[in-house]
Amino acid sequence: MSDEEHHFESKADAGASKTYPQQAGTIRKNGYIVIKGRPCKVVEVSTSKTGKHGHAKCHFVAIDIFNGKKLEDIVPSSHNCDVPHVNRTDYQLIDISEDGFVSLLTESGNTKDDLRLPTDESLLKQVKDGLQEGKDLVVSVMSAMGEEQINAIKDIGTKN
Repeated sequence: MSDEEHHFESKADAGASKTYPQQAGTIRKNGYIVIKGRPCKVVEVSTSKTGKHGHAKCHFVAIDIFNGKKLEDIVPSSHNCDVPHVNRTDYQLIDISEDGFVSLLTESGNTKDDLRLPTDESLLKQVKDGLQEGKDLVVSVMSAMGEEQINAIKDIGTKN
């Protein structure tokens, strides 16, 4: 053994996977699936019967959880599909900066300043109007596969 100390710079995350495998035949409506590298919510599943030679196939119709685009995929029901780890977290809204980023308060009392305003027009209007009226707003942030986006807003009363 050498007496030298080795210092390693960590440039990777904790190594937790962004997705996990699940058999296509077990994925149901309102579940999540990765189609063309995008995390999606399944809106329709149809399964075809097995042919003379082959597998039953699952036809998925899903909507991208971040941009709302409709995507479709057909997978043999016995094969594995990637399913994204989807998390929803609530934060209290503190402020909106001029460059379109929001300032949020986390559970631990720290601030989170790396999220953009929502792209959805009605949600954007609710956030801006609520903040101007001095309301205490809680935003719901959905995160999956390294992306985060505000997807809902709740009013918890006016500031004192």
